[in-house]
Amino acid sequence: MRIFNLKSEKTGERVRVTATVIWEDCDQPQKDIYIETEEPFAEDISCNPHSFLVGCLIPAMYYGERRIFLDNEICPGLKEGLETVMSLMKEWSGGKFNPLSIEAKTSPSVQYKGKQRQTGLFFSGGIDSLAALRANRLAYPENHPGAIKDCLLVHGFDIGGVVQRGMKYHVFERAKAAMSKVAEDVNASLIPVYTNIRHLCDERELWLEKFFGAVLASVAHAFASRLELVFIASSYDIPNLVPCGSHPMLDPEYSSFDMRIRHRDLAMSRLEKLRLVAGWDVALQNIRVCLANVQDRLNCGKCEKCVRTMLGLLAIGALDKTAAFVEDDVSPDLLSNFSITIRHREPFYRELLEPLKARGRDDLIRVIKEKGTIF
Repeated sequence: MRIFNLKSEKTGERVRVTATVIWEDCDQPQKDIYIETEEPFAEDISCNPHSFLVGCLIPAMYYGERRIFLDNEICPGLKEGLETVMSLMKEWSGGKFNPLSIEAKTSPSVQYKGKQRQTGLFFSGGIDSLAALRANRLAYPENHPGAIKDCLLVHGFDIGGVVQRGMKYHVFERAKAAMSKVAEDVNASLIPVYTNIRHLCDERELWLEKFFGAVLASVAHAFASRLELVFIASSYDIPNLVPCGSHPMLDPEYSSFDMRIRHRDLAMSRLEKLRLVAGWDVALQNIRVCLANVQDRLNCGKCEKCVRTMLGLLAIGALDKTAAFVEDDVSPDLLSNFSITIRHREPFYRELLEPLKARGRDDLIRVIKEKGTIF
């Protein structure tokens, strides 16, 4: 693979950084990949070669490329980290992913040394990122360098991530409106970001199990002139870690000496995160977990993510207190439309059994146990 033609350009009211990707050892088509943001943040995005190297690595391994060539200087610390990423990918794939050669000169200096920058968080509006923002605000005084000042909401993931479903910019605008309320409450800026890097490889399991954390890191590097530390909220707590596209052994390895990336809140279970969010009203009213992107609602109330979140809120007595879901109760029938054992979801349901029992919801417990044979 060759990554070249790095450039910045203005497209309407957005500023875009792009690179061209040519595959050398497979028959994938040449592609221009980009990261862009809106005019208020035009001075904060840069055409950073680290962004494109990080974003291309996993697809290049997946398609069997033998090298990535980049005619730009890169941080030696990032190159070391990517060697670890490749070893981890080989292990997680059972030897199917072979490490490749990264052919790029290493930089003798740190670009943003001495520049005052700040801390950001990837912020979808789901329970993980809402809890991460709340926990950060409770732990860090607002003027502390570790306090989150920027929340990055990315188009090209759950919204606009699947080509066949369309870009759904109207859904993204709705998400922006909801998340802006939350960010404003903690005096943070919401930064909208748009990218097509996911489309280097649209294979769903690759995206979920190995790739999406790399694309988050890719976006982070594009904002290195503004941010020096970016948090990625954990998907699982320590007792339930499994290979995943975002993982505490993976995300930090995408860091450079200009950009630190941290995976956070591993000590909190999903139920503890729910309790934390439920105690913060503006977050409780604007939870956005749904991938269905239905009209006129933040959450469809029917998919696995919605029903699981609703169950959790019901278990802690908060479902009837949020406008994020139209429903104020969960019926056993709602659990009939999906599997609860996909992608290591069992621990999320298991921890709900005791609080649901305390609320007398044996009807829900019975269905959960029937659907999850390991309970």
